[in-house]
Amino acid sequence: MDRRKFLKQVSLWSAGMILAPPVFNITPELSAVPVLKPEILVAKDREYAFLVRKMVQALGGMTSFVKNGDKVVLKPNIGWDRSVEQGANTHPLIVAELARLCLDAGASRVRVFDRTCNEERRCYHNSGIASELEKIRDKRLQLEYVDDRKFVPVKILNGSVLKEWSFYRDALEADCYINLPVAKHHSLSRLSLGLKNIMGVVGGWRGRLHYQLGPKLADLNRVIRPELTLVDATRVIVRNGPQGGDLKDVKILDTLIGSRDPVAADAFATTLFDLTPDQIESTVEAYKSGLGQMNLDQCHIQYL
Repeated sequence: MDRRKFLKQVSLWSAGMILAPPVFNITPELSAVPVLKPEILVAKDREYAFLVRKMVQALGGMTSFVKNGDKVVLKPNIGWDRSVEQGANTHPLIVAELARLCLDAGASRVRVFDRTCNEERRCYHNSGIASELEKIRDKRLQLEYVDDRKFVPVKILNGSVLKEWSFYRDALEADCYINLPVAKHHSLSRLSLGLKNIMGVVGGWRGRLHYQLGPKLADLNRVIRPELTLVDATRVIVRNGPQGGDLKDVKILDTLIGSRDPVAADAFATTLFDLTPDQIESTVEAYKSGLGQMNLDQCHIQYL
């Protein structure tokens, strides 16, 4: 697929210059590319900012992902009106440190946003993310509420189940998209990890996606692929997810998982819940779609 051609269609549609939805197409030849042996990095530390720096450095440094002048999107989970201690959202110290590293790498703009499930202002505030990002006094950093006018319908020509869905324009147009999910139990998908985190950048009635959720998540992740996935497993909800609430359901692991391969990152994170990757439908479907490696014996796992 010609990404420039696709993004030009997105811009033209957003400007009202074309009526037909942009077309995203991955040819069978591209989707059948063999999955290489990806690297998964696992780090544990109680100092979360240090944890992030150690992880990014081990992955080659932020300049391996963010080039000077890049427009960057950091996509944490900020979906729930929950406190840091309740573990339903990405930890604010992880989000803030990633933002600093992106700015230091020369990003022209760093956007942070999520399409929340609870009221957005309460989610942004009570998650602790708003207050941590406010400490970074840099005009290039923007914590933004999602604007419904920015959703763009996209035709997914080779989607296995979904043939069209709307995506947030800023996520589509990002030069560097970094996925920052929190690892937690989910009552419908069993777990909510990196692949599930894409729900925060898609529009429409998301309830429709929960039927045949696994293949639909794989189709959505065809369109937006992160350059880097960092799974926050510092505080994980082990029961009654995804929003939780009871601190008895939260397990403190102080762990961060990093990979350029979003499927591999999810596969390893699954083991923290005493499950195997083949028990998570979205992981299996994404692997079948050629989006990454789910077999951990085919991954290079490094503990920092």
